[in-house]
Amino acid sequence: MALTQLIGYSVLTFAVWKLVRRHASRKANALDVAGPEKEHWWKGNMESMFVDSFQRCLDVSADFGGAVRIHALFGEEWLYVSDPRALHHVLVKEQHIFEENDGFLFCNKLIFGDGLISTLGEQHRKQRKMLNPVFSTANMRELLPVIQTISHQLTSILVSNLSSRSEDDHARCRESVELDVLPWLSRSSLDCICEGVLGYHSAALETGNEDEYTNALRMLGPFIAKTLIFRPIIPIVMRNCSLYWRKKILDWLTISWLPMQIMRDLRELRHIVEIMDSASRAIFQEKKAALQLQLASPPISQPYDTLGGTAGKDMMSIMVRANASSSEADRLSDIELLGQMNVMIFAGLETTTAAVARALYMLAKHPHIQEQLRIEICGAMAAYQVPDLDHSHAKDESASARLSYDVLMNLPLLNAVVRETLRLYPSLPVLTRRTTESASVPLQFPVRSASGEEIDVIHVAKNQRLVISILAANHNQAVWGEDASEWKPDRWLKSSQGVSPGDKDGVKYPGIYSSMMTFLAGNRSCIGFKFAEMEIKDVLATLLPAIHFALPSEPDDNGNVKEIYWKMTGFHIPVVKAPAGDGETPHLPLSMRLVRK
Repeated sequence: MALTQLIGYSVLTFAVWKLVRRHASRKANALDVAGPEKEHWWKGNMESMFVDSFQRCLDVSADFGGAVRIHALFGEEWLYVSDPRALHHVLVKEQHIFEENDGFLFCNKLIFGDGLISTLGEQHRKQRKMLNPVFSTANMRELLPVIQTISHQLTSILVSNLSSRSEDDHARCRESVELDVLPWLSRSSLDCICEGVLGYHSAALETGNEDEYTNALRMLGPFIAKTLIFRPIIPIVMRNCSLYWRKKILDWLTISWLPMQIMRDLRELRHIVEIMDSASRAIFQEKKAALQLQLASPPISQPYDTLGGTAGKDMMSIMVRANASSSEADRLSDIELLGQMNVMIFAGLETTTAAVARALYMLAKHPHIQEQLRIEICGAMAAYQVPDLDHSHAKDESASARLSYDVLMNLPLLNAVVRETLRLYPSLPVLTRRTTESASVPLQFPVRSASGEEIDVIHVAKNQRLVISILAANHNQAVWGEDASEWKPDRWLKSSQGVSPGDKDGVKYPGIYSSMMTFLAGNRSCIGFKFAEMEIKDVLATLLPAIHFALPSEPDDNGNVKEIYWKMTGFHIPVVKAPAGDGETPHLPLSMRLVRK
């Protein structure tokens, strides 16, 4: 009994000592910067800041400035950053000190493999060096016809849905038809990613032909979001357990008889990752075999590979060829190439779908801008048509004309609409970093310290967590003007008059895309932003000449008109507010009609 008590007292003493030491460490390294009061004893400000918190994220920066102390879980303090000089320091100048946090890196490694978003240091630099040429403008030009084919197929499907529903509603004399466009935008984006990145003919727009792989890709993002609760424990397991015990722990957590919903979600995520990994390996082996055949014999012109994709033009084929011709020192392993495949698919699917959906919503909300954009696109079509002569990959046989890459990417109003939408509503609103050593973060605009003094430098300790607020940076009135939070595409049209949006008295953000932070900055910026921009522009340029979009206006059977609300849960997701909707399920119902010629 005495021994048992002694052990118990020892364990209790050790636990208390650890808590006291942890508290003392936090007190010694407390952030000397102002911020909102703690709202909950153990959740801090986390719920109000990061759970459906679009306006809260903006209000905090407006109230406290570009560097804010927020209370995280169990008393931890995080630095919430949106100041332009601070972001340049963190993401560009001293990026080796401010790295991705362990939970993010290890989770990505488990799900995607050794891709760009799960590596650091020299390995990340080597991968980036290999991938940069893959996303060149020349390669985007080659891929545009593939994207255009899918955009035309999407338009044909929506028009056919519109026509059939209009006939059904003829008795009610309705010109417009309401349709949830979100599933179709998601399928279109999946086809663009699969065919453009992998050269894999996914046929997701053909609803009856969705295979196990494409279904897994569509479900990956939602199930990652549902299982984020496991992220904090992943680094502990990865550091302290062998591969054998990691698999054992996962087997125990995903055992079929555990009844909790979170365990069912984790089981489904594991199943999705296994499907994705198996299919990715098969596609990768196809690419390697095609390369070996190409090297062994004269090239044979063929529009498809054996998986139904466009042979040789996809980014994966380009990457495999580039890797094979690289020096031994620069060459990536097969595991790393597989990792890039999985990362590029995930990074381009949910984000691009959200961006196209938001752009259509804003155009529906601003019909005069929609009409101006339609006129611009139709005028360009009439002046710069490129005949669609290759129907080998197309589903529609309309011989429709298509804009060239240079014309598409340089339409002034289309460019302005896309930029303004990406600025105001970045698909990924916040990211995190942690310090690898103690450091100082300089500020462009001074803030208040915890005691109320004005400061322009913040000192941070080792392992300090930072939240990079892309959202607050893109809405910063000190840089973007007093109308920073208003959707005004014409701000980008003024650049031809010598006015540069996002550049106020020489102060601007370090973002790689139009001085905004949507695609980040530095060596960890989004490498595929050119592909995303091209896809968004082409989908809009194909849809708008055929279809007019408006917000829902007809009441449902219960007399309720659908009101769309955008939830910020990792990504921006459109839902229908109660009572017309449940406020949870992703939907984007828009009223559509054929454009009157």
